[in-house]
Amino acid sequence: MPQIDLNGIFPPITTPFVDGNVAYDQLAFNIEKWSKTGLKGLVVMGSNGEYVYLSAAEKRKLIEKTVAATPDHMLVIAGTGCESTQETIALTRDCAGLGAHAALVVTPHYYGGRMNEAALLAYFTAVADHSPIPILLYNVPKFTHVNISAKLVAQLSDHPNIAGIKDSTGNVIQLGELANVVDADFDLLVGTASALFGALAMGCVGGVLALANIAPRQCLKIYELVKDGKYEEAKKLQLKMIPVNQAVTATYGVPGLKAAMDMLGYFGGAPRPPLLPSSEKEKSEIREILIKAELLSD
Repeated sequence: MPQIDLNGIFPPITTPFVDGNVAYDQLAFNIEKWSKTGLKGLVVMGSNGEYVYLSAAEKRKLIEKTVAATPDHMLVIAGTGCESTQETIALTRDCAGLGAHAALVVTPHYYGGRMNEAALLAYFTAVADHSPIPILLYNVPKFTHVNISAKLVAQLSDHPNIAGIKDSTGNVIQLGELANVVDADFDLLVGTASALFGALAMGCVGGVLALANIAPRQCLKIYELVKDGKYEEAKKLQLKMIPVNQAVTATYGVPGLKAAMDMLGYFGGAPRPPLLPSSEKEKSEIREILIKAELLSD
């Protein structure tokens, strides 16, 4: 199975829409800007990519267009998790054929009460067995209400085609539990920028961070400072970025992230309905947060 180097920072990129349709030209515009920042790669069709609102055809075209627009020095990781094992395998194989380097596979969750360890073990094992590219587990219980246990991650880390996990709980204790039990070559990626400093200190090799859509250099700086052992500088920058990350995740969500992107020279645009765009009041609040963090001039 192919190996993959996940050391670094990845934004889970937004999907640009114009009049409700995917705007592939604006996608290429954003990718060109991100490609000049030092980011390790891009995660497509994650939660911030509004993947649940994309059709099967749109998902495949989005990967095709992203791979075409992304320079060779960057990885493209495709979010391929669906509710059924069969559909996840099909989408994963198709994305591999379109040039994705790895697949990020979220826990199935509609029948959450039945997604016990046996079901999840069988699901991820089947996907990994049939995937031509490495698999990353995606643990995001705030959306799925399913949390992958450390015991299960330890079992899955033995699989030769499961390369790591993106854990978006923000729980550094849980990341520490994972670090204690997984195989040495199994990579931990933190899924929230507010926990980046602590997660890196705990052994994560990088992060898949919504904040990296709008503040890639700051996320990279925290990563590099921790790697260099400059913890005081890293802590200072981490604390400065926490209000921004809270704004574009928990407080204002995907519409707020897209509004911030528009303010910072990227194309954000409107989310796809039923999500509503940020209100003018919310945009004003987001602008003030960006100014205070010195990401935007007043």
